[in-house]
Amino acid sequence: MAYAEPTMTPVIHADENTRVAFLVKVYQHVALAVLAFIAFEAVLFATGLAEAIYEFLAGSGIAWLLILGGFMIVSSIASRSAHNLGDVRAQYGGLFALALAESLIFAPFLYLAFNQGGAATVGSAAGVTAVGFGALSVVAFTTRKDLSFLRPLILWGSIVAIGLIVAAVAFQFDLGIVFTIAMIGLAGASILYQTQQIVRRYPEWAYVGAAVSLFASLMMLFWYVLRLFLRR
Repeated sequence: MAYAEPTMTPVIHADENTRVAFLVKVYQHVALAVLAFIAFEAVLFATGLAEAIYEFLAGSGIAWLLILGGFMIVSSIASRSAHNLGDVRAQYGGLFALALAESLIFAPFLYLAFNQGGAATVGSAAGVTAVGFGALSVVAFTTRKDLSFLRPLILWGSIVAIGLIVAAVAFQFDLGIVFTIAMIGLAGASILYQTQQIVRRYPEWAYVGAAVSLFASLMMLFWYVLRLFLRR
């Protein structure tokens, strides 16, 4: 029996019910990625690996650079797998691989956050992140303005940020609160752009790949919101 090839037509050209169903699946999978992240973190803390990673990285710029480099490689592979529109298993593999990579890079930071600010600070940062993510999503869906102009700003902003982070780790200097606020703005711009693009560029069955894109930006926002809370 012959099967029809899935259409690559963006969901924006579909009827309203199809668009709504697509978006529901996207945000369900963002939630799934967040739950996977929490589960991985729970394992890392329960087994003492979070503390071990923190102690291994403490005061070691080279180790941090290696971890950051590995994270970027894994994130790139996971994103490509999640966007392998011809293989559903690869898409889910990419989603869970990214959640695992995020949990590993977050583990030492969260260990520090729980010890310095406590669970209340981490919870408050998570709440602000969730509210911000929701508000940005509403803006992206309701605005009639084409947000494509944000793409080059996000690209160059990310390149500059990576350069500054590498320099800060290598030469052990503090990037300061201005950098943290700028990165929160960059994460917000990324969420705005990607939220609008998932409807304009993704077909209705590519919701896993769309969720991975949003999840990555959501975690970036959480990282810098938590960093801001810890600097109070």
